[in-house]
Amino acid sequence: MSKQEWDTLTKSEEAFMVNSYEIDILAGVWGDLDEADQSRPVNELAGILLALIDRRWIEVCRLAPWTSPAGESGFQPGKLVPRDQLPAILEDAANWEYPEDGNWIGALTLVETEAGKKITRLSPEEMAE
Repeated sequence: MSKQEWDTLTKSEEAFMVNSYEIDILAGVWGDLDEADQSRPVNELAGILLALIDRRWIEVCRLAPWTSPAGESGFQPGKLVPRDQLPAILEDAANWEYPEDGNWIGALTLVETEAGKKITRLSPEEMAE
């Protein structure tokens, strides 16, 4: 099923799925969008992302600090942004840019759901082909 579903995605949908697989902040999607999509207004891109969220393939969280068991600092997906708040949040172009101060804590982060993993990964049957 994953290959069949993946093959139906547009290039911009693929970019969002890749970034959710990588648990990247929203600004990271610009590097995966093709040139035509990079020139789209953020409200159009937000519509594409919201459709993937409504399919329950992606969630949007706020990036939170994390400390590994070895004591190293890093980041992890934090609090889930409620779906009803996302349209207004995604209209703000600043949320689509890397933080100027380099502080990523609180940045919007795309996270792949269990259903999304079925799209980005080959099933055992597909791997056997």
